[in-house]
Amino acid sequence: MAVRIIADALMVNAALLTALISRYLWLVGVEGSVAPTQIAWLGYVQIYLNTFWLLTLVSLIIFYLNGFYTHSRIYRGRYKALVIAQAVSVSHLIFSLLIFLLWDLTSFPRSALFLSWFLTLVFLTGARLWATFWRAFVEAEQRFWPSRPTDDKIRNVLVIGGAGYIGSALVQRLLELGYKVRVLDLLLYGDASLSEFQNHPNFELVRGDFRHIDTVVSAAKGMEAIIHLGAIVGDSACSIDEDLTIEINLRATRTIAEVGKGFGVRRFVFASTCSVYGASDELLDEQSALCPISLYARTKVESEKVLLSLADATFSPIILRFGTIYGLSGRPRFDLVVNLLTAKACQDGEAGIFGGKQWRPLVHVRDVAEAIILTLQAPLYNVRGQIFNVGSNEQNYQIADLGLIIKEIMPTARV
Repeated sequence: MAVRIIADALMVNAALLTALISRYLWLVGVEGSVAPTQIAWLGYVQIYLNTFWLLTLVSLIIFYLNGFYTHSRIYRGRYKALVIAQAVSVSHLIFSLLIFLLWDLTSFPRSALFLSWFLTLVFLTGARLWATFWRAFVEAEQRFWPSRPTDDKIRNVLVIGGAGYIGSALVQRLLELGYKVRVLDLLLYGDASLSEFQNHPNFELVRGDFRHIDTVVSAAKGMEAIIHLGAIVGDSACSIDEDLTIEINLRATRTIAEVGKGFGVRRFVFASTCSVYGASDELLDEQSALCPISLYARTKVESEKVLLSLADATFSPIILRFGTIYGLSGRPRFDLVVNLLTAKACQDGEAGIFGGKQWRPLVHVRDVAEAIILTLQAPLYNVRGQIFNVGSNEQNYQIADLGLIIKEIMPTARV
């Protein structure tokens, strides 16, 4: 977002400066009404210095409200060009009004104001058309460039937190697909979720704390990919001990990534969360603004920044932002909304829902495992340094609707 804001600010100022210079050259070269003196030129420079900050501020506020940087549904729609034209027009109208109130509109050349509006519209629309063209054609063609190196197939995978909810489902799929899997886990809840794999020839278990660098070094040797699932998960759990949460969710992530990079690990898959977006009434994608409202979400945002800052030609972090997960795995969790309501309806014969208007972007734990595997199988140039939301619009539900689904499946339960 910061890059886009800076780019738009530069284009607004370039348009204003070009308009004032053009107006000065017209008066001197065509009309001849102004002598080409230093005093006349400095007058136009002073006009720019007095007004550029105001136009920039007004424009960026209007652009933000029109969804330029949050990629709202209206901005991403088919009438995007009209939204841009409307925002540029409104910003220049407000700018004109403020000049009239603060100074005197006659002190600002009206023809330059019109030209500034026109050039801003051209610059902003052109920049976005160019970005669309680049993504649609240039980036799409890059995969066919003969100079692009091919990737070796991933065979050896380290799964940190492999005994957990997602990890136990992922390890099973990795072994089914022929990967050699090493799990690093403290086994806080025991090893029952991995017991069926103990005698598998491609499975290895390292019991240890991933906060300890010597443990991570031992586990990372010989690995080609690291999948980092270990964390204190959820707002409530993270709020118990904030220092411990930061140590586990953030500092340990940096340590693991640096060790992996030192060992030449090519792919580092990081489990993030849709909570980084906070609450929103919009449909969100990977370019949407981040608004973490919990310590858990903030640690994930900061971890993402750390990992992406470490990216280079040999180390490729991949960020997966998971939706609200549901379903059974080797180590079930019942603090997740679908699992909790289903368990209560089944065990107690009733499930209570408070409010029910909250939206949850749901995704099954097995689909999460498949998404992680896709990042291992995809060509590296398609996923390196990328952020992917993991879920589907079809499984976005209000919690009250989940109650109706559970009631349909278990008619005897009271919801």
